[in-house]
Amino acid sequence: MKVVLTGADGMLGRDIVSVFSGTASKTDLTGLTLERLDITSLAAVMKTVRELKPDLLIHGAAYTDVDGAETDPEKAYLVNGVGTRNLAMASAELGCPIMYISTDYVFDGTKIGQYNEWDRTSPVNQYGLSKLMGEQFISSLTQKYYIVRTSWLCGKNGKNFVGTISRLLDERESLDVVDDQRGCPTFAFDLALKLRELMEKGYGTYHITNSGNCSWYEFAKKIAEYKKSKTKINPVSSDKFASPARRPANSVLGNTMLRLEGIKPARLWEEALKEYLGV
Repeated sequence: MKVVLTGADGMLGRDIVSVFSGTASKTDLTGLTLERLDITSLAAVMKTVRELKPDLLIHGAAYTDVDGAETDPEKAYLVNGVGTRNLAMASAELGCPIMYISTDYVFDGTKIGQYNEWDRTSPVNQYGLSKLMGEQFISSLTQKYYIVRTSWLCGKNGKNFVGTISRLLDERESLDVVDDQRGCPTFAFDLALKLRELMEKGYGTYHITNSGNCSWYEFAKKIAEYKKSKTKINPVSSDKFASPARRPANSVLGNTMLRLEGIKPARLWEEALKEYLGV
């Protein structure tokens, strides 16, 4: 199977390349970066996809600066909305399935309990809105699609919460971490493994995260525990941090469709964190 991946040099993209290009994989993967393809150009996208003729297109490229999207929403709309539209159009022309990586931020965070794949979307920030635009273009322009929502992504190949907290634990005697936002930590390599399984299943919208959930404060406490750090971590309200973009209070994703397709849920986030930290 010939697979084309956008965002191949990103945190998730690099793990997708690793998983899909492994010796046990039967895929021929072509990774695309911004230098090779500007997804905001319809002409460039159509030309590239026609030349490569993939059997599956994985769209991992995105504008991911949540606060930046709040101050410059049109940039987010262009990349996450129009860029996704362009790839959906190219995929539809070739009859090629497309797998789009989306986000928990398409939800408003007011639900009690986990969000399922069929729950109503209602973003509270511009980043979430731009990713929802991408979802809508995917579902309206092509019939062969996987929309994959994930959350709180961490990985070895990019800036993320685990890396930031690990560094601050070494530098400070105390840390303030928000305790009023709850979600599911997801490790990029584990997500890539599940994407590999999903490509052989039925089309639709899926949530894929590591198992379990926590607050950012609990996440930081677990990092400190595994690192045997003596730094004091204080739970605080989100109001203490003046961020341009609102974050949903609850973005716990239920991986219901994944289970219904017979795919085993990813391991507990604590197990993945241990491996990440090498403990």
